[in-house]
Amino acid sequence: MSKMATREAYGRTLQEIGSDERVVVFDADLAGSTNTGKFKAVFPERHFDMGIAEANMVAAAAGMATCGKIAFVSSFAMFASERACEQIRNSVCYPNLNVKVCATHAGITVGEDGASHQCLEDLAIMRALPNMTVLCPADAASARYAVKAAYENDGPFYVRLARLATDSFYGDFGSEVDFKIGKALQIKDGTDVTIIACGYMVEQAYEAVSILEAEGISARLLDMHTIKPIDVEAIVKASRETGCIVTCEEHSIVGGLGGAVAEALVENAPCPMLRVGVNDVFGRSGTPAELMAAYHLTGFDIAEKCKQVIALKKA
Repeated sequence: MSKMATREAYGRTLQEIGSDERVVVFDADLAGSTNTGKFKAVFPERHFDMGIAEANMVAAAAGMATCGKIAFVSSFAMFASERACEQIRNSVCYPNLNVKVCATHAGITVGEDGASHQCLEDLAIMRALPNMTVLCPADAASARYAVKAAYENDGPFYVRLARLATDSFYGDFGSEVDFKIGKALQIKDGTDVTIIACGYMVEQAYEAVSILEAEGISARLLDMHTIKPIDVEAIVKASRETGCIVTCEEHSIVGGLGGAVAEALVENAPCPMLRVGVNDVFGRSGTPAELMAAYHLTGFDIAEKCKQVIALKKA
């Protein structure tokens, strides 16, 4: 599999949609890291660097949206979702404006920058906001479609993007992906357990599927790229057909993908479920690989969790 970071796919997709003069892009002094600099190189008159002023950036984007623009705003997930949270809530979601918050460097794999930059709460915050659609693509090809979906559909969007390059599950950047908002993508079918993952954790979940297969355990893998609206139909189907579920996210287990899946299950088709994620603690400094191991987010950890949930199913 080839590798590309979803943040790079974001920058390249902005170039593609930039021929539409309604598209404007805002950044907070991080155009190189977020990859919005790719848009700036082609359409400099529609790229606005607001400096380290994320709240003002979101408010300015909201103002542009009231004038018919499709406004993309970018920063690290920590600053986009939390420093500017009030403006996203009151200036974007409340009036239901056409602003797309595309947040890079999410999760524990930001690495050595440490706890202050490792955003582990953004999915919980953003999915709690009325009118907000929340996307978390797994690879470059699906990230391209996620950004295009945000561009093509009116209203507020939050798109969660990773720092690290990830495996390509759907082909190289530019490959066709059957990407639909609110519809999970099934990467592998299975009968014993369903793994539901999003973003960078799809790569780890895929490794877990291989580990389990070697032990004679058949695991279904769903890429739940849309956290809100969640694909209730796919979750219910998984519950009824495999009888147990493990969720995987590079995010706190509180309020993120695991919470969304649990809500769908308890209301529609309860079954044993366990969560893989950061267990309600802050991050710390280290290499991405060290942190993934320290916080038990690896493919091995997911496989072990799957064996535990299968035991619960059989109990």
